[in-house]
Amino acid sequence: MIVLQNTVISDDIRDNFFVCNLEKCKGACCVEGDLGAPLEVEELEILEENYEKIKPYMSGAGKLAVEQHGLYEMDFEGDYSTTIIEGRECAFALYDNGILKCAIEQAYLDGKIDWKKPISCHLYPIRITKYDGFDALNYDRWGICSAACSFGEDLGVRVYQFLKEPLIRKYGEGWYSELEQLMEEELEKEK
Repeated sequence: MIVLQNTVISDDIRDNFFVCNLEKCKGACCVEGDLGAPLEVEELEILEENYEKIKPYMSGAGKLAVEQHGLYEMDFEGDYSTTIIEGRECAFALYDNGILKCAIEQAYLDGKIDWKKPISCHLYPIRITKYDGFDALNYDRWGICSAACSFGEDLGVRVYQFLKEPLIRKYGEGWYSELEQLMEEELEKEK
């Protein structure tokens, strides 16, 4: 484990390789699982404020799910996630030539909103568990991402390197610079 400021980072984030490979997985992370994308409390308001600009990018089924259930749902532990369509894909998932993409991200890419997508999606395959005083960052292994693991290994890109942008978004440039230095030192020790 690596301790950095208010975070504890699993060695798996340094030791494993990962680069999303949408051509292979077809965006399965937007449809697999029991819940939608995890949302931080502050993201609920952001989603509400931007919904009208995101809505044109959504599928009919996604819009209907939001009309029936709201933009997000709370689970039994009090955590929030995006609404899902009939127990399957995220209400904000859209199909583009057979690949699931994100309506929120598409609105962002088109300059309609300034929020890229929920941080949990942006950071995947890192999952954050919040504790009093610190965040635990863990690598979430999921069979649907096996193509991303082999693609990352082929390219020599480790999890923390692939997720540079969202890690900076979450924790800042200074934190990421320290992380890089710590990771490089640890990798040098292993040689």
